[in-house]
Amino acid sequence: MKKVALSEVKDDLSRYLRLAEKEEIVITRHGKAAGVLIGFVSEDDWFAYRLERDPRFAKRIASARASLRAGRGARLEDIEGESARRRGSQRTGERRRG
Repeated sequence: MKKVALSEVKDDLSRYLRLAEKEEIVITRHGKAAGVLIGFVSEDDWFAYRLERDPRFAKRIASARASLRAGRGARLEDIEGESARRRGSQRTGERRRG
């Protein structure tokens, strides 16, 4: 994390945006932290940042975790096993028809 005075950031914002892709830039005003500049390398990074801070998404995650703790959920292994069985039966059906 790098600290930079607001006056420097204003004078060379493009440079600091490039730097922010690699590390957060703390912007200071009169020597005190005033904000953070965060850069994104890709659209996926921007999407992930927004998703992580979306209160609706956080609420859905909390709800899903509560459901799992209450025993209302499915194990990934069970879902993968069921999916593999379905693919296998579809292939068998294709061979019978052919």
